[in-house]
Amino acid sequence: MCFRSLIRELELVAPRQKKPEAEKSLEATLWEAADRLRSRVDAAEYKHVVLGLIFLKYVSDVFAKRREQLQRLVDNPGSDYFMPTDAAKASVLENRDEYASEGVFWMPEGHRWDDLRKAAKQTDIGERIDAAMDAIEKENPSLRGVLPKRYARRELTPAMLGGLVDTFSRKDLAGEEHKGLDVLGRVYEYFLGKFATAEGKLGGEFYTPRSIVGLMVEMLEPYDGRVFDPACGSGGMFVQAEEFVEAHGGRRSDISVFGQEQNPTTWRLAKMNLALRGIEANLGPEWGDSFHHDAHPDLRAAFILTNPPFNVSDWGGERLRDDPRWKYGTPPVGNANFAWIQHMLAHLSPTGTMVTVLANGSLSSQQSGEGEIRRNLVDVDLVECIVALPSQLFYTTQIPVCLWFLTRDKSGKSRTSRSGASTRRPRFNEVLFIDARTLGHMATRINRELSADDLARIADTYHAWRGEDGDLKPYDDVPGFCASATIDTIRGHHHVLTPGRYVGSEVVEDDGEPLDKKIARLTQEIRDGFTKRTELQTKALAALDSLKATDNA
Repeated sequence: MCFRSLIRELELVAPRQKKPEAEKSLEATLWEAADRLRSRVDAAEYKHVVLGLIFLKYVSDVFAKRREQLQRLVDNPGSDYFMPTDAAKASVLENRDEYASEGVFWMPEGHRWDDLRKAAKQTDIGERIDAAMDAIEKENPSLRGVLPKRYARRELTPAMLGGLVDTFSRKDLAGEEHKGLDVLGRVYEYFLGKFATAEGKLGGEFYTPRSIVGLMVEMLEPYDGRVFDPACGSGGMFVQAEEFVEAHGGRRSDISVFGQEQNPTTWRLAKMNLALRGIEANLGPEWGDSFHHDAHPDLRAAFILTNPPFNVSDWGGERLRDDPRWKYGTPPVGNANFAWIQHMLAHLSPTGTMVTVLANGSLSSQQSGEGEIRRNLVDVDLVECIVALPSQLFYTTQIPVCLWFLTRDKSGKSRTSRSGASTRRPRFNEVLFIDARTLGHMATRINRELSADDLARIADTYHAWRGEDGDLKPYDDVPGFCASATIDTIRGHHHVLTPGRYVGSEVVEDDGEPLDKKIARLTQEIRDGFTKRTELQTKALAALDSLKATDNA
């Protein structure tokens, strides 16, 4: 065999090298920088160090952009802002109101990103960052007690902090790149997955993938009213709810945001995340446990959406055996899933609708009274829709999950919708099941993503089933994907809510080939493929041995 032929043969069996990425994402760039500089700092601590700096960089970029805009205005003789002298121009540039009116945080002189960038090589960079965080909090009351201020710790070396400042000062991370970008949301999602893996947390706290939040918001349609998330994490649900309202012609003030988060550092991240976007949110006076220290006991929300921790066993349920929230059955001490559902129902308005992400076990479990609670929820006609999602959607867990939609109003009364006034059909004693487990594509070796078409298919099916006005096709059951079932039918399945039980199997077009012949044909094709692969491997190894013998001679 000639050398060129050998190379062609080897290329068929050799592992293919991945092509270099043309451009790394912002998240990947930041992660590589952070991981490279982390040294021996604990991942849980380092996460907040990095995110705090990203926040500082972002607000500095926004401040600088507004300052540049004002500079152009005061220099332009045709502008209402035009100022003839340097002193007059400086008075505008240093006027806090000119920034606050645009939702921009005031950055005190001497504590802006450029000041830190110039001092990145100094041994006191940690103290300088702490001073900047402290000064920003003092100048912006809504941030007080929120920003991290422990950068002067000995384990955070000047080389580490200076390296991070230098990395975040790169030109491709300039302010213009952040326009309209949910920086903390995207970076938090990416970093939390990476750091949680490093911490060994495979099912606890994690950020909900943006596509899943988008699906929940698109299905729930929170156009106006109170929006509540009792396990709000970094606030991603609120960010996308606000984006949804504005995308459909509404105003940010059309919704009121309420939330709660029990992790103090995550609560601070949520405060920062929402502050970046000018979203006024009531997250309680401080962090707190929703079950034991409800920050909004009198709240009744029109929309509730959340992704609480799955299957939590240490939620303190033994101290809440007689809690008035458990109207549909006392949740087991060893699992908080149905405690979350009933906590949300206690905060739902008389016409409200809620959606929550839960582990699939919640659909069928009969343990410790969970089956009885599920039965009661179905029988009183609170359950409206169940969506089974694909596996591998989350960075930190492979647990398959589902969406529960519950509502107190299936009457079909007129309401505000995408096309203005809308009338839904009455849906009493009906539940929609959607089996979306086969949707999505593998974005990486371990993570799946849902495409825009996937999300639209699920959301449009839900809206069509509810009978909303618009250009949607009339609802029909689709074998293998969706089915509308009566409560009597669900009772016949012992109140198990697994969508696969109701949607059946997808209809496969008959190609005319008998099943036994098809199996025999496919079996033979597979066997032939294995034989060809073995022959090629033997030929390649023999050629390599021949080359080796020639070289030794």
